[in-house]
Amino acid sequence: MYHLERPTVDRNALEETTQLPVILFTHGEPQPVPRTPGGPDYGRIQHSPEFVSLRRRLRRFVFPLSLLFFAWYMTYVLLAAYAHDFMSIKVAGEINVAIVLGLLQFVTTIVITAVYVRFANRTLDPRVARIRRLAEVADR
Repeated sequence: MYHLERPTVDRNALEETTQLPVILFTHGEPQPVPRTPGGPDYGRIQHSPEFVSLRRRLRRFVFPLSLLFFAWYMTYVLLAAYAHDFMSIKVAGEINVAIVLGLLQFVTTIVITAVYVRFANRTLDPRVARIRRLAEVADR
């Protein structure tokens, strides 16, 4: 008989607690976050005005943009399912409206990614850096 051992995998605290990142999802009463010895006080950081503001700003950007893209995608799917005559209109040669709209889905995804990266670099990252600096100062 062969005995196989499970490989050891380093897991971070988030994986061990099976909690979702708090930056997007909070519900009910805020739960206290246990402080790791020698580490930052994540509970205090999570409830700080700076972090709450950061989370609110992220939500105001991500949710409307996601909803907009989902509506655009569902429009494409519904047109493909129910508007066969419209989707089969030739635009140029053998290229029809369905192909153009399908390719625009990829273009939209790339544009949304670029807009988010720009937003994160200009708006989120400076705030995160400030929160990290404040956490380091408070941790001393």
